[in-house]
Amino acid sequence: MASNGSDAALLPDLRTPLASTTDNGLKIVVVGGFGVGKTTLVGSVSEIRPLNTEEMMTKAGEEVDDLSGIRGKRSTTVAFDFGRITLDEHAVLYLFGAPGQERFWFLWDRLFTGALGAVVLVDTRRLEESFHAIDRLEQRGTPFVVARNDFGGEGHALEDVRAALDLPAHVPLLDCDARDRESSKQVLLALVRHLHDLAEAAEAEEESTP
Repeated sequence: MASNGSDAALLPDLRTPLASTTDNGLKIVVVGGFGVGKTTLVGSVSEIRPLNTEEMMTKAGEEVDDLSGIRGKRSTTVAFDFGRITLDEHAVLYLFGAPGQERFWFLWDRLFTGALGAVVLVDTRRLEESFHAIDRLEQRGTPFVVARNDFGGEGHALEDVRAALDLPAHVPLLDCDARDRESSKQVLLALVRHLHDLAEAAEAEEESTP
């Protein structure tokens, strides 16, 4: 845990109150490969001090986790990250960041339970790390958006990324900087808009069905 000291100031601050008008809580999961910035995104956008389960990388872990392109990584999520952001006076998002390594994938089904949608964070230097997350979401029928995290020197057009991931045209794909609160917030808003559009389309189809 990142908060393994006795100082209370290091513990997640869950005391930030919700508005009394809040009546709509939405569970969102943030998924993607190992080291793509999921913990960073949850931490940058959360209005409370995020809860995370980061542990230091060990030599044993280096033998089973693919560190290609992320040799400087020193810690990893071993359960999940949790944060919260209020969208407006009625709606709040509860964010759950899933661990990226294959050895922790067994946790995903529990994290996905009750989720209305997901953000798939990708690093175009290691795009193949995102394939499993997209496959799992498609198999479960969970709506999602894809955000390309800015690691500098990308050099690929978004449409090239869409083709490489074989994303359907209706799945939103956008750039983001997981370190920046406003950029991360725009990703979450894109997901909320996507969920709204899907709900409207489903409602219209139901009304048109004899």
